Amino acid sequence: MLFCMTHSAAGGLREIWSDVAEGLAARGHRVGRFVLYPPADPASEGIDRKAWHHIAESAPRSPLSALRLLYRLIVYLRRVRPAAVVTAMPAANVLVPLAVRLAGSSTRVFLSHHSPTHSHNRLLDRLDGWTGCLRCVAGVISVSDAVAATLAHKSACYRTKCRTIHNALPELIERLIDDRRDEAGGAREPRRVVALGRLSYQKNYPMLLAAVARAPGIVLEIIGGGEDEAELRAQVDELGIVDRVIFAGVMPRAAALERAGAGAMFVQVSRYEGHSLALIEAARLGLPLIVSDIPEQVEAITAADGTRCGIAVPLGDVDGLARQIIHLAEDPAAAAHFSAAARRIAAERSNRQMIDIYEQMLVGGAQPR
Repeated sequence: MLFCMTHSAAGGLREIWSDVAEGLAARGHRVGRFVLYPPADPASEGIDRKAWHHIAESAPRSPLSALRLLYRLIVYLRRVRPAAVVTAMPAANVLVPLAVRLAGSSTRVFLSHHSPTHSHNRLLDRLDGWTGCLRCVAGVISVSDAVAATLAHKSACYRTKCRTIHNALPELIERLIDDRRDEAGGAREPRRVVALGRLSYQKNYPMLLAAVARAPGIVLEIIGGGEDEAELRAQVDELGIVDRVIFAGVMPRAAALERAGAGAMFVQVSRYEGHSLALIEAARLGLPLIVSDIPEQVEAITAADGTRCGIAVPLGDVDGLARQIIHLAEDPAAAAHFSAAARRIAAERSNRQMIDIYEQMLVGGAQPR
């Protein structure tokens, strides 16, 4: 079986696919990984080329180069002949089923959606609705029910193949967090807010920075890098909070978790999400959670019995976000309550459960009709 992405830029999706692939391999299954092409910025890749096969060495820039990519994909699938391929990202979701059909193989394809469809290219979304109904497509995975709800505009043929498989952390990270939490003994820096994630439009850092400016004494540490860093640094300077915002940059996972675990709370007011690994990490660390009031994030902080285990703030409500940050910083009882609540939702998602579900689907699934 193979796991596929459109491109190989670093991020949560690549981590999820590597984790599931390695988990299935550890159980004795033959597993591989491939991407259609590398990211536009080679410096952002940082990938093991032995683990991830590349179909092409650059993204297609014309209809002719797109056809060449499709041809190479067909040749690759005919050579490897996988029993199943699990795809992610819109272009891969469209091209892989088409290539399997043209290759004439018996490969089963499972499409996956890791973000709401309103964040996708409109043309690719329409094509996905067609290729998802091909006979070779055996299933359509969403990483949250909220993401699945954005597939409502697809045809009945497409929707009958849908299911939700929530993300989980790699087992190694679960152990690392649990060990770190036990050693720290719950020590926190009460007025330090932690944010984990790429400095990009999706993560909505301008709203968080504006809220910090209205929350005296609060220090924000942002762990991650990205294309918006220069713009965000300029905003910090304009707001006069240079001494209260730390751009920690990209750091090794253990170091990032060490820094995050000492914070008072985790804030992630994203414009859209799928099922954030950073949020799951923060929850397992026991950090009180403040998120944007969007369906994907509300689902992520809601326990199986419907209990809300974090605080949701409407997008754009800077004053409301500032009030909630101050509330958790100044009310130890509230912070303790939401810390325990965060651990509760983290306990409901485990790596073993996630791998079990993928294994059952990929190994025990029925052949396409």
